[in-house]
Amino acid sequence: MRDLWLGKLLTMYFQGKVLKSDKFAVAVVGSRLMSERGKSLTEKFVKELVKNKVTIVSGLARGIDTVAHKTAIENKGRTIAILGSGLDIIYPPENTELAKEVVEHGALISPFPKGTRPIGANFLARNRVIVSLSLAVLVIEGARRSGTLSTASWAANSGVEVFAIPGSPATDWLIEQGASIANTPTDVIQYLKANAINNS
Repeated sequence: MRDLWLGKLLTMYFQGKVLKSDKFAVAVVGSRLMSERGKSLTEKFVKELVKNKVTIVSGLARGIDTVAHKTAIENKGRTIAILGSGLDIIYPPENTELAKEVVEHGALISPFPKGTRPIGANFLARNRVIVSLSLAVLVIEGARRSGTLSTASWAANSGVEVFAIPGSPATDWLIEQGASIANTPTDVIQYLKANAINNS
C-alpha cells in the first residue's frame, strides 16, 4: 500500500475496515439531481468496476453518490463513503441505513470529529479527501456549476486522472478542458490497472 495513502488515513476518523486492496479505488461523483440516464450509467460503470476488484469512493450524497454506494454493495464490492460531517451525523439523514451498509462493506471516513455539522465549507474538504484516496475520478453527469466540478478541479490540480462520460453540461465541459473520455467502463479499468502497477 502506498505510504502516502496510509498517512492520509491516519489523520481521519473512520468506522469499518480499510483494506490493502482499497488503494485500487476510483471516485464516482455526479449530480444530486441525477437523470435516469445518470442513474443507469452509474449502475453500469460501478458494476463493472467492482467486478474488477475496484473499490468505489464517493460522498454519500443524494443522487449519483447514493447509487454508486448501493450498486457497489449490491454487487458484493467494496465502497468507502467520505462525510462532510462527524461520523455521528449522517447527511443526508435518509442515507443513515445506507451508511450502516457501507460500514459492513468498507468504511465511513470523515476528516471531522464527532459533532461536526454538515455545513457547506465542509463538503469542499470532503471532496479533497475523496480525491486523495482515489487513483482516478469518474464524473457521471452534472450541471455546469456544481460541486462535482470542484471535485474534478481538485483532482486535476492534484495530478489525479479525471474521466468524464459525455452527455451533460459538466462532463462535456470537463472533456473540453482535457478530461479523459469514458465511453465504457473499460476505459477506466485499463487506466487503473496500469496505474496500480506503477504505484505498487
